[in-house]
Amino acid sequence: MLQRLVHLLPPRVRAFLRRIPVLVRLYQWLRRGGLTRDRYIFAALALVAVCLGLSATWSEAWAPAGGLVLTVLAGGLLLKVRSLGVLLGVVAVMLGYDMWRLGMATVGPGMVATLVITAVLALSLARTRQQLGVQGLRGEYMLLELRDRLRKQGEMPPLPAGWGAQVVLLQAGGSSFGGDFVVSACDGKTLEVALVDVSGKGVDAGTRALMLSGAFGGLLGSVQPDRFLSSCNDYLHRQHWDEGFVTAVHLVLDLTTGEYAVESAGHPPTAQFDSTVGTWQVSSARGMVLGVVPELRCEAERGTLRSGDALLLYTDGLVEAPGQDLDTGIGRLLTEAERLVPQGFGEGAKELVETMAATRDDDCALVLIWRR
Repeated sequence: MLQRLVHLLPPRVRAFLRRIPVLVRLYQWLRRGGLTRDRYIFAALALVAVCLGLSATWSEAWAPAGGLVLTVLAGGLLLKVRSLGVLLGVVAVMLGYDMWRLGMATVGPGMVATLVITAVLALSLARTRQQLGVQGLRGEYMLLELRDRLRKQGEMPPLPAGWGAQVVLLQAGGSSFGGDFVVSACDGKTLEVALVDVSGKGVDAGTRALMLSGAFGGLLGSVQPDRFLSSCNDYLHRQHWDEGFVTAVHLVLDLTTGEYAVESAGHPPTAQFDSTVGTWQVSSARGMVLGVVPELRCEAERGTLRSGDALLLYTDGLVEAPGQDLDTGIGRLLTEAERLVPQGFGEGAKELVETMAATRDDDCALVLIWRR
C-alpha cells in the first residue's frame, strides 16, 4: 500500500523527495515489519504534511503553509509519542522547505511560534493518552461511559404503586463527576438506599467516588441491612483509606407497612415530613465517619411513613457554609422544602437543590422518598 501511494506522486516530486535523507529513512522505517494502525495513521499524516508543504510553494491561496498545524493536532490526538515525534520532524522539514522557497515574509516567526506551541500541546496529549494505555479519543469515551454508569447506578429503582422517589445530584463547577453518589436496591417489598459523600469536590473526589460506588453497590443487598455501614467501614480499612473521609446514610424502608430504619455515619441528619402536623422533623441518628475506627457501631432510628409523609436525605453541600452553623443551614433547607408540599413532592426537588446550592461551590445530593 505504501509503495502504491508513493508511485501515485509525480516523477519530479519523487525525485525531489529522494534527495531528503530524513524522508528516505522514514520510508525505509515504514516498510520494515507489518504496518500497525499507528503506522497507517502516521503514514497518512506524513503524506498530508508533505503534500501541504509542497503545495504551498505552488499555490499558497489553496494550500497555505499554516495548514501543517492541522497535521500536528491530528497527530496529538491519534498517534503515539514516538510516531508523533517523527511526524514533527517531517513537519519541521516541510516548514524549512517552505521558508526556503517562499521566504521569511510569507513563513515568518508567527507561523513558526504557532507550530511550536501546537507541537508542545500535541506531545502533552500524546503522553497522557500513552500513560492511560489508550489511543485516539478512547480515553474520553471511557470517561463518558464511567459517568453514564455512575448516573445509572444512582437512579432509584421502580417502586410499587403508592410510592414515589426522586434523586438529584449536582456536582461542583458543573463537572460530570463528583464526590456524592447514591446506591439503591429494591426487591419489591423492601427498599435500601445509601447516600454517600466522599470528602473533596468535583473531579478530585469523583475518581474516589467511582471506586467506592462499585464497592458499596455490591455490598448493598448482599449483607444484612444492619451490617451495611459496618461492612463499608471494614472495606475502607482493608484498603488503608487515607484520602480524606467518607460519610454515609443508610435507609431501609418496608414498602408494605411504611416502617423504616435510618443509620448514619457522620452524615447530616435525615428529615421526615409528618403530614398530620404539616412540619419537617429532624432525625437524631448520628455516627462516626467511615474509615476512622476499626469497628463501627451505628444505632438505627426507626419510624413510619404514612400516606402523605416524606423522607429527605441530603449531603452537607446543601446545608454547610463558611461561618454558618449547621443547624441554620438545615433550617433553611427545610424551609425551602416546605414549598414542595403544596405542589407535590414529585415537583421541584431539582429546583430545591439548585436554590440551596446557588451560593455554594460544593457537590450536592438529595434523595426524596414519599408515600402517596
